[in-house]
Amino acid sequence: MTMQDPVRLFGLGLGPGNPDYMTVRARRVLESADRLVHFCKRGRRGNARTIADTIVGPSPEREIALAYPVTTEIPADHPDYAAALNPFYEQAAAMLLAEVEAGRTVAVLCEGDPFFYGSFMHLWWRLKDRLSIEVVPAVTAMSGAWTRAGAPITWGDDVLTVVPGTLPEPELARRLSGTDAAVVMKLGSHLPKVRAVLRSTGLFERAIYVERATMAQERIVPLPDLPDNFEAPYFSLIIVPGRGRRV
Repeated sequence: MTMQDPVRLFGLGLGPGNPDYMTVRARRVLESADRLVHFCKRGRRGNARTIADTIVGPSPEREIALAYPVTTEIPADHPDYAAALNPFYEQAAAMLLAEVEAGRTVAVLCEGDPFFYGSFMHLWWRLKDRLSIEVVPAVTAMSGAWTRAGAPITWGDDVLTVVPGTLPEPELARRLSGTDAAVVMKLGSHLPKVRAVLRSTGLFERAIYVERATMAQERIVPLPDLPDNFEAPYFSLIIVPGRGRRV
């Protein structure tokens, strides 16, 4: 690989869900790429590919679906999780490398920003020293969430803490204690644990639950108003706006 090599692999950030939030650069790559690669759960269509629907409809000859061998069936910290995902990413990287070496332009579609909790990073890490790669940044899910909720997240010198809900309860509490504002990603089945932590850290009353921000199925509810038995999908999050210096 040299700096003069043309870019043929793109990590394409598509934004939080509504295609209107897609960048001009992302749309251009989406329309022109020879291959559209998207991660998905086995037997389902990927969220990123769904975002792209209004720009590029079904294109069987262009599409490559990367179906995860596991998703939430195994805890991410369990050895079996890495044992299943590592060969999956290795094989996916080898396949993309072959596509590029055949002269095709490949766009890996990413919900939100590719470098923010994105699966694309695992491919980028394996290929960054072998190919010229362009990562196209995008509006993140959390940015879409606090904007749609009408909740400015940081004021003045507020400190924002972003944590995955998958962390153990003591670690979540440690990370959120003393912060001014917070975003809890990867909610799903971890909602009851996150509720308990937000209560113990004094953040519960101003927390806002956001599901599928900017999408047609968007749901925004103050967390205290959410039923205790509510089941949150994986693609949901909680924001806690800061209350810092205002003029």
